[in-house]
Amino acid sequence: MGRPHPPHLPEDHHCEWRQEAEALRDDLDETRAELGKLRDEFDVLKRHVFGRRSEKMPPVAQELRVGAPRAPAQARRSEVRAEAPTVTFKHKVPDDKRRCPSCGGTDLRQLGAGEVSVAWEYVPARIERHVHIREKLTCRCGEGIVVANAPPKPYDKSHYGPALMAHVVVAKCADSMPLYRLEKGFQRAGIPIARSTMVELFHRTAELLAPLSRRILDHVAAHRLVHADETPLRVLAPRQCRRGFLWTFLTDDLVGYRFSPDRSGKTPVEVLGGTRGDLVVDLYTGYNAVTEPAGRRRVGCWAHVRRKFFDAKSGAPRADEVLALILDLYRVEEEAKKLGLGTDAHRALRDAKSRAVCARIRTWLEEQRNHVPPRSALGVAIAYALKQWAALTRFLDDPTLPLDNNAAERALRVAALGRKNFLFVGNDQAGDNLAGLYSLVATCQLHGVNPEEYLADVLIRVQTHPQQRIDELLPHRWPALRAPPAGGADAKAPQN
Repeated sequence: MGRPHPPHLPEDHHCEWRQEAEALRDDLDETRAELGKLRDEFDVLKRHVFGRRSEKMPPVAQELRVGAPRAPAQARRSEVRAEAPTVTFKHKVPDDKRRCPSCGGTDLRQLGAGEVSVAWEYVPARIERHVHIREKLTCRCGEGIVVANAPPKPYDKSHYGPALMAHVVVAKCADSMPLYRLEKGFQRAGIPIARSTMVELFHRTAELLAPLSRRILDHVAAHRLVHADETPLRVLAPRQCRRGFLWTFLTDDLVGYRFSPDRSGKTPVEVLGGTRGDLVVDLYTGYNAVTEPAGRRRVGCWAHVRRKFFDAKSGAPRADEVLALILDLYRVEEEAKKLGLGTDAHRALRDAKSRAVCARIRTWLEEQRNHVPPRSALGVAIAYALKQWAALTRFLDDPTLPLDNNAAERALRVAALGRKNFLFVGNDQAGDNLAGLYSLVATCQLHGVNPEEYLADVLIRVQTHPQQRIDELLPHRWPALRAPPAGGADAKAPQN
């Protein structure tokens, strides 16, 4: 038999019933908050997995284009196509048709340049077998023999050339293609190459070019403004895969990667320790060891803030208000592109418009923080923004600082796609090799350099290039190295 319901008691009355009721009320409030948090997380997950594209967070650039004329993408594609190799075929009128269809006459003459049509054709790639025959001379005395120099190889006893090694690397690091798929492609080309052979070529390339990938990170650390981010990367283990991490550290002209077996702050210290400047990152505490007061000034990312409020708006529509204000910050940056980014005019524009928008965002956050459960998605988003407010608003006083860390997130997209395709790396050394080659390929792409041409060339050059001038082989300086000398003659490849 249950206890009778207690009658109404005065506020100053204390008894067993009142204590139990208050405890139950506290438990109920906590349960409601937990259910609200779980409901928000479920909505985010459901939208991510099953939601239509319109339900997912649109890129800022897409929202800014609403109502504005779009750039002619077709014109940009035409400019790129105009640089493609062109082969011209001339088609003659057959002898039996060289007669006027009107009068039957045969005295025909050329009319203009003829009818011109264009068709784009695919020329299948092929693998060639290069046979090197070295001249061998002997003296009439019967004692001396002279043999022509052997062509340079990436490494001793290699049966594969640098261009093929470069193709394997670029297929994996730029196109995220697992080697078993590349193996099928080679079989279609008529040259079966075992996957184990491609694995060896991949890691040999990474070892030979490790001095270059390390120099990229050295140069990144020397820059004043650095972006950084990290993403998980599975590592093969005996019983089940363990988790490692791929980090990216980049500047406006260099993209560096670093692998680590964990997510501790050790990696940022190894790359950026002892340097000063600005570091654009999220709120992850792993970067604390290289930021203020003894290190770099931390710069916040408005894209991360925007994403948290977007995830919260399904359960709290009022989040649309702060999302609109954040979009206003990006509108100012879009307007600044016409004035020149990083200029005094950019600073003045931020001071006139962005500062007022930030003040409105701060007011909104302070007003709402006491009216939403702290553990709800909206409460977490508000706390996230307020906790790093100083870092989020540093861009107001420095026009060279970006609004977000999207550059680092874009640099990790290739790793995310590779993670889906080739699933894992074999061990920590394989992770180091992958990170080093990612650095070289990504920096090539940043500067419009063909990574296959670059890797094939430096695989030979790096063997004889002076160590004190190794920076000349970095992707952003390599085009100048290959440029013809002032006299106009073609640059010569280094000789062994």
